[in-house]
Amino acid sequence: MKILMVCLGNICRSPLAEGIMKEKVKAQRLDWRVDSAGTGAYHIGELPDPRSIEIARQYGIDLTDQRARKITHEDLEEFDLILTMDQSNYRHVRALAQNEAQRQKVKSILTFAETNPQSEVPDPYWDDNGFQIVYDLLDEATEGILKELAE
Repeated sequence: MKILMVCLGNICRSPLAEGIMKEKVKAQRLDWRVDSAGTGAYHIGELPDPRSIEIARQYGIDLTDQRARKITHEDLEEFDLILTMDQSNYRHVRALAQNEAQRQKVKSILTFAETNPQSEVPDPYWDDNGFQIVYDLLDEATEGILKELAE
């Protein structure tokens, strides 16, 4: 299984989703590849946001090996599942898809969150207090991904 997490700049939400998912995949000894990308080219080559790094560190997850990048047409071919953080990301990635098979790979990450009524992972970039909420949403969604796909 190859999973790509996607947000706008690839510095807040998708790196956190990547890190959380990688830790769970490692703990279950699954042979999965997890990566992340952004729909925008604002932060290419940069580390994740320090606030994402810090919230991940609080849970024993290290994001400092990640660097921001922009999603490519090749990603839509290579990855089995492409998970977006919000509706804008979802629309952008589906518009990038070149065929129906690629469009079918694109889903909102919160479709895997069983108890959360939110339809989008909020962008915490402008809200220092939003990173815990984002972590909790992504933690639940990644549990749902494993429950659905690893069994």
